[in-house]
Amino acid sequence: MAYVPGVALLVALVAGCSAGSDADDPAADSKPGSPAVTTAPPGKYRTLPESCRAVPRSTLKDLLPGTAELPEEQQEKVYEGTASVTYDTDRKVGCRWTSDTPDASWNLSIDFERVVSYDPSVSDDDRAREVYATKQEDAGLATPGGATPSEKPSGSASASPGSTPSGSPDGKTAATGSSAAGSSAAGSNTSPSTGTGSTTPGAGDEDLRPRLLDDLGDAAFLDDVLTPAGSTAQHRTVSVVFRTSNVIVTVHYGEQPGRVTEVPDSRELQEKAQALARNLDETLSD
Repeated sequence: MAYVPGVALLVALVAGCSAGSDADDPAADSKPGSPAVTTAPPGKYRTLPESCRAVPRSTLKDLLPGTAELPEEQQEKVYEGTASVTYDTDRKVGCRWTSDTPDASWNLSIDFERVVSYDPSVSDDDRAREVYATKQEDAGLATPGGATPSEKPSGSASASPGSTPSGSPDGKTAATGSSAAGSSAAGSNTSPSTGTGSTTPGAGDEDLRPRLLDDLGDAAFLDDVLTPAGSTAQHRTVSVVFRTSNVIVTVHYGEQPGRVTEVPDSRELQEKAQALARNLDETLSD
C-alpha cells in the first residue's frame, strides 16, 4: 500500500511531460489557413551554347567574304573566332570574328546572356523581359510614353494595337519619338541611340530603318547605324537583339569598304544579320 502514492505521482509526471511536449513542437505553432509561399518558376534555359561554335563554317564564309582567299593559316584564325572574356559561362558568353581584306573589313559578334532572377517572387522570364526592355529603350525603339510594346502569347514582338507610329501602316518602322523624328528628317538622319554623327537609312528606306521584328524569338528589334570610320570612310553596323524565354541574344554585323567612296549596303547587312539571328534562335530551341 506504501507504493501506491508513488505510482500515482509517477503517472502524473509522465502525463505532464507528454502534454508539455506539444508546446515545443513547431507544428503546433502553425496556424491553419496560412498562405503558402510560392516561388516563381525558373527559366527554360539553364546553360548556354559554346559561342565560337554556334555559327557554322559555311555561314562564316558568307558573312566574312574574302576570308577564303587568305592563306589557310589565316583563314583558320579568322574562322575560329575570339571568345569574349567571361567569369561565368552559364550566365554570359560571346565570340568575335574579324576579317580584313583589301576590298573591305567585316566584323561579326554574337553574345548570349542567360538572365536569372534572384527574387523568388519574380520569374527568370519576367526578369529577362525587363533586361530586354532596357536594351530596346536604349536603341530608341520604345513606344510612346516610354513603355515597351506588349508581347503576344505566340512569341511575337510586334507592338500592341495602336502603338504603331503614323507613317508606317505596315508596322515595319517601329521607331518613335526622337528616334523616328531623327530618321525621317531631311538631310539629318541621326539616331539618338548611337551617338553624334551616326546615321540610319534614309527617308526612302522605311523598311530598313531601326524597327521591331515580329518573327524572331519572343521579342526582337533591329538597329542600323552608319558612322564615319576615318577621314571619309564609313562603317555600318547592323544589330539584332532578341529574347527567347530567359536568354537574350545580340548579333552585331558590320562592314567597312576599302574604298572611301563606297557605302556599305544596309539591306544586305540586315538580311544576313537577321538570318543568323534566326539560326541562333533555332539552335537554342533544339
